Amino acid sequence: MTVTINKNDYERILAHARENLPEEACGLIAGIDREDGVREIKKVYLLTNIDHTNEHFSIDPKDQLASIKDMRAEGLKPLGNWHSHPESPSRPSEEDKRLANDSNASYLILSLEEADNPVLNAFHVESVNGEKTVRKEELTII
Repeated sequence: MTVTINKNDYERILAHARENLPEEACGLIAGIDREDGVREIKKVYLLTNIDHTNEHFSIDPKDQLASIKDMRAEGLKPLGNWHSHPESPSRPSEEDKRLANDSNASYLILSLEEADNPVLNAFHVESVNGEKTVRKEELTII
């Protein structure tokens, strides 16, 4: 699957992640699944990591509910979430895989491991025979 995000939304995610260093930053993504198979992110939500740690994140349930209500009001569907890895590569950690329970979601991970070279990737995680499998999705910043 190809996932698209506009440059402005990418820049907002990057700024939020940098502002929250050394902690992981997080949020939700919303948009549409187009008939041509492209998943188009139309809105990003910059939320609070209530765990306040650099090793994992939890989204405030009230923020999550407010975001879902906003998505519905705007005619968008929840597409997944995003979070940053302040000190590690842009790939799902073992905990990320364990907590990835929505096989329809795209999981965006922004690595800030190299401060001058942030890396954003999208992943699909699903459970096959009790094992979590990860597939990198094509991500295009438009």
